[in-house]
This record gives sequence, structure tokens and C-alpha cells, in this order.
Amino acid sequence: MTETPVTGAASQAGKGLLYQGADWNFHIIRDCYAAIEEIAEKELGLNVFPNRIEVITSEQMLDVYTTNGMPVSYSHWSYGKRFAGHENAYRRGLMGLAYEVVINSNPCISYLMEENSATMQALVIAHAAFGHNHFFKNNRLFQEWTDPSQILNYLEFARGYISRCEETHGLEAVERILDAAHALQGQGVNRHSGSRRIDLKGEQERARERRAWEDRSFNDLWRTLPPVNEPEIEPDGAKSAIRRQFGLPEENILYFLEKHAPRLAPWEREIIRIVRLIAQYFYPQPQLKLMNEGCATWVHDRIMTRLHELGRIDDAAYMETIHSTTNVITQFGYDQGSTSFNPYALGFAMMKDIARICTDPTDEDRRWSPDIAGNNDPLGTLRHAWAEYRDESFVLQFLSPRVMRDFRMFRLLDDTRDPYLLVDAIHDEAGYRDIRRTVAASYDPSAWYAEIEVVDVDTYGDRTLRLEHRTRQGQLLAENDMKLTLKGLADLWGYRVILQEIDAPSGRLLASHEAIAHN
Repeated sequence: MTETPVTGAASQAGKGLLYQGADWNFHIIRDCYAAIEEIAEKELGLNVFPNRIEVITSEQMLDVYTTNGMPVSYSHWSYGKRFAGHENAYRRGLMGLAYEVVINSNPCISYLMEENSATMQALVIAHAAFGHNHFFKNNRLFQEWTDPSQILNYLEFARGYISRCEETHGLEAVERILDAAHALQGQGVNRHSGSRRIDLKGEQERARERRAWEDRSFNDLWRTLPPVNEPEIEPDGAKSAIRRQFGLPEENILYFLEKHAPRLAPWEREIIRIVRLIAQYFYPQPQLKLMNEGCATWVHDRIMTRLHELGRIDDAAYMETIHSTTNVITQFGYDQGSTSFNPYALGFAMMKDIARICTDPTDEDRRWSPDIAGNNDPLGTLRHAWAEYRDESFVLQFLSPRVMRDFRMFRLLDDTRDPYLLVDAIHDEAGYRDIRRTVAASYDPSAWYAEIEVVDVDTYGDRTLRLEHRTRQGQLLAENDMKLTLKGLADLWGYRVILQEIDAPSGRLLASHEAIAHN
């Protein structure tokens, strides 16, 4: 892709090499950052949060892995288990470590491994501190659902709150709540209610005010009162009123438990709220994996190429860049154990293809992408795509026949009634459209999450909580995971829980499960 040089590029010409060899120091990192920033902002037009770059050891990188890439988190045994598993695999050579981790925060934090070479440090800065950073700041889904200026303070608050709960109520009691909440965190987000960014700073203040109110209003005499006998028969016509009172059906199970579980103490509700809000913060990320990694890979490839063109890195450094990028974007075949597309590979290929269509389109491109073909604005087109799409819509809009051919895509129909597999979409006009729709559907978030809702509560009887799982194509929940999660749900609710699995198209009952709380 050819671009007109700008003032920033010209100002770097003739400045000489940023470094030579593999060794680096902080002076080299500062020089690399300045050169990369100039290209990112003045040539590519990237708009980023302020950057904070930290150099960490491989063990610290493993530690970051265990907490979803966040620098602070509360303690939980699952994190230690995950750390031990990653460390064992890493020491035995069964897995490698990412050469960077980047956090969607403001300032944007990028971790560099101290074992990296100077070239890899420069590549990571381009990839994470500018590629991912620009995507975090400008993509509409991130803008609507996350507030990166508050997440680090909230995580610090969460760690302190849960630590105080452990001191006050005991480690076992806190772990019981965390275990159940973690099992349900996939069902602890609002997906369809129109909810948007959560005020995490306001959440901390609200929690402090509630604790202060509890301290002021506590009176130990209340526990001496005799229990009130509740009516055993639900009055006629009250069922619909109860459903309205509880806001049923409710897709956010953790929210429902936090608000309505009858036996939870206030501190237990707060822990559930913490897990729920953190899960909500991470909700957009799986929907943007392809685009996020594709954007960052395209940005680092373009920036490192410009550094080489301007004489800021030598041929050896550029070859190392090519080697690293090639490893990252390798797409293994089905016969090599791959069952999905490498998001780096497909994302990077689509970004490069968009730039090609904008500058050098074929007749096929003009038919398939008339809005962008030949517009001679690849950077503007890419920045628009990075801002306005998520993976599903991005693939549906921009996956071209050229990329489908390069990845040798075709579609198989697996009908269990037939003893064979049928190739029902190939490289022709109709096949391209079918393949594109199928690939896009694989990135549809609704295909990943089980559609489970709280549908009823027996408030006048035994307080049984009823849930429904609306299945797709008769796919039931994995039995072992379902039973363990249902048990945790019953413990949080405090009474019996019934889960029915319903075939969505026909409404037919496929299976019924129940769990009883262990008080």
C-alpha cells in the first residue's frame, strides 16, 4: 500500500538507527516509543489514551494471565490454580507466553516482558500501546459499555472489600460466595436491556454509604424476634403481580440474586455485585477479539515497516519483525488440530484486504464492496471500521471473496440423517455469500451464551426459584457443569431451584433439573 509521506515521516528521515542488536535499555525504549508515536499519530491518525508501559518478568506475566490481564484483583483459589497450571506448562516448554498484555484502562497499561529483544519491545509498543489502545478508545462497543478511567480504582476497591470480608467472616464463607458467583458470571451481564456504562466510582461510594448505614442501624435485638409465619397458599391473581415485582423474566441471574435472594447478608450481596460488575466490564471483549487483534497486528506491521523504510531499524530487526508477525498470523488447518480461525490471521488479512480494495480494487471488489472500492482512503476506511463494527458485523460487511479464497473457505452441511458430509457452498457467487454469512454467524454473541432466565418465584410457598434454558437445536447444557453451577445457584438463593430446558422453536420440555440449598 502506498501512502503520501507526511511531515512526521520526513522529520524521522536521517535520524539514524534507534538501536542495533537484541539488547535494550530504557533509553532505547523511550526512543522507540517517540518514533512509533510520531508515525502512529501523524501518519496513521491514531487517537489513543495516555500510555503507561511497564516491563515485567515472565513470572509476573504468568501472574497477569491468572487475573484476566488486570494488574490488581481480589484473591481466589482459582487464580492460584490457573497460575500453577500455566507455570507448569511454561516451564516444561508446552506453552509460550504472550510477549505483551494490554489493559483497557485510562491510562492504557502495556506490559513488556524483560526477556524480549529490543525489536520485540518496539513491536509490542506499536501493537499494544497504539494498536490496541486506539481500538479500546474508539470502538463504539467499548465506548458504550466500559469506562476505562474507573476500572483500576474499582478493582482496588474490590480487592480491599473482599479482603476485609475474609478477615471478618472467614475465608471459607467468602470463598463459598465467590465460587458460586464465578460459576454464574457468564449469566451475570445485561445483554439486551439497553444498559450501558456502569459508574464504577459511584458504585464504590454507594458501597461505603451502605456499610455506614448498616453500622448505624444495627441492633442485635432483631435476631431475638420470633419468625413470622408466611401464608402457604398464594392468593388468587397475585402471581402476575409477583412477576412484575421481581421484574421477571430476568436474564441477569447474578443481579436477581443480589436484589432478591432472601438469605444473603449485605456483605454477600456486595460480593455478588462486585463479580457482576467486573463481568459486565469484560462483556464487550469476546465480541471484538477478531477486530481488536487484527487492528493491533495491522498497526504494528505498518509502523515497523515505516521504521524500516525511514532507516530507524536495520534489516535484521525488520526480519525479526516479519518472523514474529508470521508466527502470530499462522492459520493452521483442520488436519493440524485447528477448529476455528486464528483471530490474528483472519483479522490481519481482512485489514490488509480493506486497504488493498481502497487503493487497488479489482472488478470483483467493485461488485462486492462498491462503497469503499477505489476510494483511495485506506486509513480513513480502516479507522471507520475499527470504530463502528463488532466481529459479526465486520465479517458480514468486509469479508471478501479474495480472503475466502486465500483461506480456502468452504461450507459443509452435516446432516445426521445422511452417512456423508455435503459441501454446499464453494467459490462461486452464491457460495461466497453463504460462506460469509456462516462465518459471521460464528461470531454472533448469542451463539456463545446459554439463554437462561429466571421465570418464576414461589414467594408464598416453599420459595422455589424456577429458571428456563431456551435451547438451540436441542443442545442441552453440559451435565456436570450444569449440576455444579445449579448447586451454587441454590446455595445463593437459599432454597430449591428448578431449571427446565425448553426447545425454543416448539416450546417442548427437553429436560428438568433441580438442586436444593445446603444450609
